[in-house]
Amino acid sequence: MKRLLLALTLLAACGGGATVPEPPAPQVTRSGVAKQLFGSMPTAASLPPAPYGGYSKGCLAGGAQLPETGPTWQAMRLSRNRNWAHPTTVDFVQDLSRKAAALPGTNGLYVGDMSQPRGGPMLTGHASHQIGLDADIWLMPATLGLSQGQRESLSAVSFRRAGGAFTNDRWSRIQHEIVKAAASDPRVARIFIFPGAKVRMCADETGDRTWLRKVRPWAGHHYHFHVRLNCPAGASGCVAQDPIPPGDGCADAQAWVNNILNPPPARPRDPNAPPPKPRRDLTMADLPQQCQAVLAR
Repeated sequence: MKRLLLALTLLAACGGGATVPEPPAPQVTRSGVAKQLFGSMPTAASLPPAPYGGYSKGCLAGGAQLPETGPTWQAMRLSRNRNWAHPTTVDFVQDLSRKAAALPGTNGLYVGDMSQPRGGPMLTGHASHQIGLDADIWLMPATLGLSQGQRESLSAVSFRRAGGAFTNDRWSRIQHEIVKAAASDPRVARIFIFPGAKVRMCADETGDRTWLRKVRPWAGHHYHFHVRLNCPAGASGCVAQDPIPPGDGCADAQAWVNNILNPPPARPRDPNAPPPKPRRDLTMADLPQQCQAVLAR
């Protein structure tokens, strides 16, 4: 009899068995390691879309998921669950993929890491990609129709030569036009790519050159280019980057290349200097206050 009463009590507490209690929200403390908390979230926060904080210190409310497969794109490395972003970024990626598919020699785009479902610091890899406004686009032309297993195992290929000072023979007008289309979009703030690619595009562009200003040389980024969007209109909690320096940035890219080809002499290390401190993990106290609610919802 006691067992029956206990069972009836539990059923009543669960609404007669019609619903199952939701799992408890993660225990969030200001000292909690943020990447562990955000990396464990499988879905977006049930909040209106909003980026909070900066690209390398923030979170994302109301994230949208880029569908794994579209007519002109495929999301790669699905096991990472990083095909989430602010809705503006999802729209941008789809728009760019359609422009890419119109070029001869490719069917669209392979899309790499965007953000976690609620943004925030990632368990591995990127320091940025935290507020849903960053996306990695593979440089290799896409052949759509990959299986889920192929999306995990297919290796991206490098487009650099001589440590990034030059492009290799894989680089073609396809890459130039896709990067140009991305940089020409008013939603885009920056594009990061290896310096040799920027120098090559500076040399090859014969038309309007204003888009080159957004393309910035960066270490690595020879398998993909990194697109960073501006803070959306009305996103008061989003911290924008500093304005891009004036000019097309071609001389700056050439300086990167010159330093690759002829590295400046290294400074001797002071034997009495203390060893550099390892970078510590971000805690919840480092992130905007709104990120507490993003985790809780």
